[in-house]
Amino acid sequence: MILSRKDLTRRTFLRGVGLSGAAISVGLPAFEALFNESGTAYAAAGAAPEPIETRFILWFNGNGIIEKYWIPPQYGDGFEITPCLQPLARFRDDIHVLSGVDNSAARLPGPGNGHHKSMSGLVACEAFSGRGAGGASIDQVIADKIGSESRFRSLQVGVCQESFGESVQRNMSWAGRDRPLPPEMIPHRLFDSLFGSREQYWVERKKSILDAVRDDATSLKNKLGYSDQHRLDEYLASVRSLERSVASLPPEYSQVVERPSEGGDLKDWPRIAKLQTDLLVHALASRQTRVASYMLTKCQGLSRFPWLGHTYDRHHDYTHGRVETPEGQRIMRDICRWHVEEFAYLLAKLKSIPEGNGTLLDNTCALFVHEHAEANPHKNAGLAMIAAGHAGGMKTGLHSRVTGTVGDLYLTLAEEVLGAQIGKFPTADKKLNTII
Repeated sequence: MILSRKDLTRRTFLRGVGLSGAAISVGLPAFEALFNESGTAYAAAGAAPEPIETRFILWFNGNGIIEKYWIPPQYGDGFEITPCLQPLARFRDDIHVLSGVDNSAARLPGPGNGHHKSMSGLVACEAFSGRGAGGASIDQVIADKIGSESRFRSLQVGVCQESFGESVQRNMSWAGRDRPLPPEMIPHRLFDSLFGSREQYWVERKKSILDAVRDDATSLKNKLGYSDQHRLDEYLASVRSLERSVASLPPEYSQVVERPSEGGDLKDWPRIAKLQTDLLVHALASRQTRVASYMLTKCQGLSRFPWLGHTYDRHHDYTHGRVETPEGQRIMRDICRWHVEEFAYLLAKLKSIPEGNGTLLDNTCALFVHEHAEANPHKNAGLAMIAAGHAGGMKTGLHSRVTGTVGDLYLTLAEEVLGAQIGKFPTADKKLNTII
């Protein structure tokens, strides 16, 4: 439903209102006028208050970690911020570091190498089928329960493109067994999907999409209070900034790269990662979706890291062989820290957006996962993860040693944190009281 010179109501907003013009729709943020006096629920005259929706992000990067640089040696609230987790130091109270999570499905008999099995077990808690994941991924199971009223039932976002190329290595979201939902890795395409533009003036990046919604924006602003007027101005300015950033990308950034060149990966992945994060956060803040997956690097990924000064080998190569040397471990430490930097950027964006009496991060659960623990031995017992945000009163400010499976964790987050009553999930037989 599109807001066009109509009164702003809670119900239209929950269904995904926006400013419309031609084939363009600009989603809107959460205005103060939508909430009750305490800012804890949506409220409208004559209607019962409705709680603010939770959001879920499954955030992934491939290969694995160096445990001694990544996992804190202490448990509880006094845990050390390790070298790899340093970018998250300012979000200490917003995160829950989890270690010891068992990807038991990766050890089920069947076809595939360690990467195939780990990836299928991680996202679906089912054995690799020989072609792809053995079942629906957790983000899609959650989306079935909480995503139906959004414009996008779920979003699949990607960044680094290179991997060995098989379906289970290139995809983390699965509608069902052997039914991949590929991530959108091109910012131009993701922008156009979110804003619905197919007009030639935007395709050629000659005009702003905001020109098409100017009248609607003016009409809406006249109906808002002072604070909400300011929020609308800031929000539209951020959309314009995003638009300019996408338009400024070199032409080659609009093309898919199947495999990195021998001379090194020339893509500026951090630039792409931040753009993709900005676009995802826009979609979450404007209620276009409640569920997303974000694939920073691919399973068994082949990216190089020129911005870190590491171009001798690809990511997968660094995780094997060279990781056994002190220099190789330091390189992997640097790579893992970059992964965490990008996750920290996501949290910063979520925390910067007001919503009700808190922020978007307060109503989000973002789960950071890897396909392996230590990558060299393809270790599946003892995975390290980070659960971030405060949706559902999730415990934060802690490092916990988990005694349970990936399925146990997913079932707990889905039902107790996100309110998605999924009933069951493969490999799950209990809920984890360390989370809630």
